[in-house]
Amino acid sequence: MSTDWEFSELGKEAINASRPFSFKQHPKVIFVNTGDVLDGKFLHAAISTGSDLPGQAKKALKINDILLTEIRPGNGRFAFVNFEPDEYVVSTKFMVIESKGRVSPRFLYHVLTNQFALNEFQRIAESRSGTFPQVTFDSISHYPVPVPPISQQEELVIFLDTLDNRITLLRETNTLLEQIAQTLFKSWFVDFDPVRAKQEGRIPEGMDEDTAALFPDSFEESELGMVPRGWRYSTVGESFILTMGQSPPGDTYNQIGEGLPFYQGRTDFGFRFPSQRVFCTAPSRMARKGDTLVSVRAPVGDVNMAMEECCLGRGVAGIRHPEGLRSFAFYSTRGLRDRFDLFDSEGTVFGSINKKDFQALPIVHPPSDVLHAFEDITSPIDHRIIVNEGVIRTLTDLRDTLLPRLISGKLRLPEAEDMIQEAVS
Repeated sequence: MSTDWEFSELGKEAINASRPFSFKQHPKVIFVNTGDVLDGKFLHAAISTGSDLPGQAKKALKINDILLTEIRPGNGRFAFVNFEPDEYVVSTKFMVIESKGRVSPRFLYHVLTNQFALNEFQRIAESRSGTFPQVTFDSISHYPVPVPPISQQEELVIFLDTLDNRITLLRETNTLLEQIAQTLFKSWFVDFDPVRAKQEGRIPEGMDEDTAALFPDSFEESELGMVPRGWRYSTVGESFILTMGQSPPGDTYNQIGEGLPFYQGRTDFGFRFPSQRVFCTAPSRMARKGDTLVSVRAPVGDVNMAMEECCLGRGVAGIRHPEGLRSFAFYSTRGLRDRFDLFDSEGTVFGSINKKDFQALPIVHPPSDVLHAFEDITSPIDHRIIVNEGVIRTLTDLRDTLLPRLISGKLRLPEAEDMIQEAVS
């Protein structure tokens, strides 16, 4: 693959389309705001009528458009339109980028949404005055765009799409695995299905005889309602070790990897594990690997798990079971969603929960042998999720490292493919 590619500028190879949407032609529409896309995907499709829409719902889409948020462009709010979006209207907070033809839309999408490009757009946004870090198409119109032959663009797109699909498949697998474990937690500790089955003279489904014997066959009254006989309700403070975060001095932060990963709030949270963005050389409150992490400010109740020892800022709390039962701690905390929501709806602008209120939240307290039986089943599931996350991070880091070299023609495809294979083998 030649490195003698022509280079152009974004403003010469694409436009920021400003097509008005026809509400007469489509009275019911799907409105896409910046929160409705993430890392190339549309998160959901909320159907609305014209009267329900905010004022920024104005732009129409076409197949092969690239959506890139103007506000905080480095936050992953981008997507590619690979379908016929006749009834989609998008916010004016998006750039709707349309290729003029020399650069294929999908290749241009990869050029504009690799981490190197997003970091540059974020730098431009932060250098501009205004309430929020924001870019316009004009402000990034000089961004360099390679223009290799179409055949080479197609080869690169196939490679990059295959890599993205591999990452997506691993994420979907992790979602399914977590749903399996969460469903088991709900069955055992919320709906008490094994107890109800035995009460009705049935054998609990999907459970061997030894495990079924751990569950009683009747209920008894408690201060919070009926619980299996011999069980009780306790509190977060009684059942777990709770560590509320505290932000160290600002001059101890860095982004070059010195010290421990520092998590300040839900901005760092992902599907299951937070992303390492900031580090701290003088941590004051810490969590261990495997501890449950909870956002305690604006909003309250997002839940992640620590992949490593880390520093907790004031927007995060850490939860640990005294016996090291990581899975039970994690899914129990996930099960407090409705309780957490109350602290986001008390009339304050920014929701929060303090240590006293957190410790007072009710938690079911089964016997130890039931907890260990649950852990025996769910720990391998959670371990698989952790392994998959490691591969996802490796592939993502390689993609973000190799992609600028690939799209500039400085790295050949066979070399990139060998590097990917070696990293995950």
